[in-house]
Amino acid sequence: MSEEHLGSRLWKWAFGHNRSIGFGLEFLGHLTLRYPRALGAFVVLVTIFCAIQLPRISVDGDMLRVYAHSGPEYDAYEHLSQTFGTFENDINILVTTPKLTDPEVLETIRTMALDLSNSEYVSGTMSAFTLRKPGPDGTTLPAVPEGLTDPVAVGAALTELYQTDPMMRNLINPDLSGVVIIVFPNQPAVKANGTKAMIKELRELTADYAGPDLSVELTGPPIWTSEMLGAAVNDQVKFTIWGFGLGALIALFALRSFWGAVLVAATPFIAVTWVMGIIVFGFGSFSFLTIIVTTIVLVIAFAESLFFIFNWLAYWREGVDPYKAVDETVRVVGPASALTMLTTLVSFASLSLTPGQGIQEFSLAGTVASLTNFICLMTFLPLLLKLAVRLGFKAPKPSFAITAPIPVAWLVARKFGRLIAGAAVIGTVLLLVPYSQIQPHFSFEDFMSKDSQALAAAESIDDGVGGVAPIYISVPLEEGIADVGDKDFERVKLVHEIVEKHLGVNKVISAAAFTHYADSGFTREQIFNAVGDLKRRFVTDDGMKALVTGFMPLIISSDDLVHLKEAIQSDIRAAGIEGAEVGGFRVMTTYATDNIVRGLQLDLTISVVVNLFLIGLAFMSWRVALATAIPNLFPILGTEAWLYFGGNGLQLTTVLSLTIAFGIAVDDTTHFLSHYLHSRREEGHSHMDAIKHTMERIGGAIVAATMILCSGTAIVMFSELPQVALFGTLFVITLALALIGDVFILPSLLVAGGRFFHPLGGVKK
Repeated sequence: MSEEHLGSRLWKWAFGHNRSIGFGLEFLGHLTLRYPRALGAFVVLVTIFCAIQLPRISVDGDMLRVYAHSGPEYDAYEHLSQTFGTFENDINILVTTPKLTDPEVLETIRTMALDLSNSEYVSGTMSAFTLRKPGPDGTTLPAVPEGLTDPVAVGAALTELYQTDPMMRNLINPDLSGVVIIVFPNQPAVKANGTKAMIKELRELTADYAGPDLSVELTGPPIWTSEMLGAAVNDQVKFTIWGFGLGALIALFALRSFWGAVLVAATPFIAVTWVMGIIVFGFGSFSFLTIIVTTIVLVIAFAESLFFIFNWLAYWREGVDPYKAVDETVRVVGPASALTMLTTLVSFASLSLTPGQGIQEFSLAGTVASLTNFICLMTFLPLLLKLAVRLGFKAPKPSFAITAPIPVAWLVARKFGRLIAGAAVIGTVLLLVPYSQIQPHFSFEDFMSKDSQALAAAESIDDGVGGVAPIYISVPLEEGIADVGDKDFERVKLVHEIVEKHLGVNKVISAAAFTHYADSGFTREQIFNAVGDLKRRFVTDDGMKALVTGFMPLIISSDDLVHLKEAIQSDIRAAGIEGAEVGGFRVMTTYATDNIVRGLQLDLTISVVVNLFLIGLAFMSWRVALATAIPNLFPILGTEAWLYFGGNGLQLTTVLSLTIAFGIAVDDTTHFLSHYLHSRREEGHSHMDAIKHTMERIGGAIVAATMILCSGTAIVMFSELPQVALFGTLFVITLALALIGDVFILPSLLVAGGRFFHPLGGVKK
C-alpha cells in the first residue's frame, strides 16, 4: 500500500475527511470571519477579565515550590523539617569589627542581639550573647559575661568560649574579627506580613548599630530568596518592556511601516495580557519558572503575528482584495499556526512527565499559554486586520534587508544541496555523541542574583568560621529517654565523631557536643535546659530520634556535596548504625535537581519523537517527518554540544530551554513545508519551483521571526539571575541554529532528496 493511501486511511480513521494539517483547529479563525461581532465580544470580555487580574500579580519566592513533591529526597527533607525543625529558614547576621574586644563595642552588639530578639518577626536568636551556660546550683549564666571593662578580659572570654562551646565555634571568628548572630523568624508574623517586611525591619534595626568600625550584613536562605524574588520581578518588567520594544522595532524594520509594526505588536500585547491574567487566576502567583512563560509567549506571539501579516500583505500585493486576503491567510496560514501551536504545546506538556511542583506548574502554564496564544491569533488578529483596512491602512513593501539572505540560500541549496545535506546529516549524527555524554550539574549559587550582597556575606562567613550551611543526620534511638540515655548517647557520640571526621573539628553540634559542660559536672538535663528551645534541634520530645548537625561551607559544589553525603552514610553503616538518614536543604536540592534534570532530558527526547510523529501525521507523510528531523535536531544537539564542550553540564533551566526552543524551532519548519505543499497542490508548481517559491514567499518572514525570537529572548541573557540568563543564552543559540536549519539545511535536503521528496504529501508531480 502506498504512503499516500496508508496516510489517508489513518487520517480518515482519526479525523474523518478533514485533511487540514492543523487537525481542523483553524476552524476558530473561520468562526471569527463568519461571526465577527460575537468573536469580537469574546475578545473584549476575555481581555477585560484578564486585565482585572493583573493588579494581583506577584512572584512567589519560595524555592521549595520548585522542588515540592519531586521525589524521596523532598519527602525526606519535609519529614526532617517537621521532626526537628531546621536552620534553612534562619537568617545569619554577620557582624565584623576590628574592635570586638572593646567592651563598649561588645555591649553594642549585645544590645543589638537583644533588640533583634524583641522584633515581632523574630521568635528567637542564637549568638554568643543570647546563649547561656550552666551555672552553680542548677542556674544558668550568660555565655559572655556582662559588665566586662578590660579588653584583655573580653578577648579571653570570647577565646575560651570559642574553644570550649561547640555552638560558639561556628559563631565566633577565631581571630575575634567578628561574630555571627542566627535569627529564627517568627513564621506566623512572616506569613502575615511577608518576608520582605521582615527583612526591611531587620535591616533598619541593624543599621542603627552599624558604623565606621562595625559592619552588619544579612545573609541566609530568606535573604537569598528575597534577592532572587527582587531580581525576578525586575527581570519581568525589563523583559516585557524591551521585548515589546525590540519586537516592534524589528517589525518596523521588516515592514517599513509604523502602523504595520503596530499591527504586528498588538497581538503579542493582547496574548501576554491574556496569559498573565490566566496564570494569576489559576495559580495565584508566578514562580521563578512560570514567570519565564510570559517572555516565551511574547516572542512566539510576535513571530506568529509576523508570519500571518507577511502572508496577508503578500496576497494583498498580488492583487487580492485586502478583506479577502485576510480570509485567504486564515485558510492557508491557520492550519500551519495550529500545528505549530500543537508542537509547542507538546513540548510544554512533555515536561509534566517529570515530578515536582515547579516543573508541573511550568508545564501546565506553558501548555495553557500555547493554547491561549493560538486563540488570540485566530480571533483577535483577523478582526484587527480588517479593522485596519477599514481605517485606511495601506500595504507597505517589505524591507530588502530581511529578504536578502533568501536568494543566497536558494543559490546555495540549488548548487550545493547534496554537499550541505550530507554534511548536515553526518554532523547531526556526530552530535549525538556529546548528547549521550553530558551529565546533570547543579550549583546553588547559580540561583543567586549577580553581585549578591547576601552571597558575599555568605562567603565571608565561610572564610571566617568555616561555613554555617547545615547538613543533618537523623539518628534513631532506642531508649526513648527525653534527655538521652547513656546507650543512646554513645550512639549519638559515634555519629557525631563520624561527621566531625569529614567536616573538621568543632564543625558539628549534637547532644554529644557539650562535653566541656558534662566534664564540669553538669547533667544532660541541665545542659538541655541551658539551650532552651534549641533542645528540639538535638532530640525529639519522645527521645526516639536525635539530630546531628554538621556545618559545611555555604558555597559548595554539587559534586563535593554528593561525595560528602555518601562518605558519611558509608561510615555510619560501617559503624553498624541502621536507619540513620543524611539530609538537608542543600542535599535535597542537589539530588532532586539531578533527578529532575535526568527526567527532563527524557522529556526532551519524548518531545522530539512525538513532535516529529505529529508533523508526519499532519502532513500524512513519513517523508515530511524525515525532512523535519535533521533541521530541528541539529540546533538542539548543537546547543548541547556547546554546553558539553564548555564544561557546563545540564542544569534545570538548560533542559527547559532546549525543550521549549525545540517546540518553537519546529514552527518555522512547519510553515515552510506547509507553503511548499500549498505551492505543489494548489498552485501547480514543480518540486524545485515550489522550493524556490516557498523561500521567496516566507523566507523573509522566517528571518524576521527568528530575529524577533532571538532579540526577545536575548534580553533574558542579561537577567540578574544566572539560571535565567543561561536560559536566554541557550534559547538564542538554539533559535539561531534553527534559522540555519530552516533557511539552508531544509531546502538543501529537499533539493538533494530529488525523487525521494517528489511525492511529498501525496503530490506526484
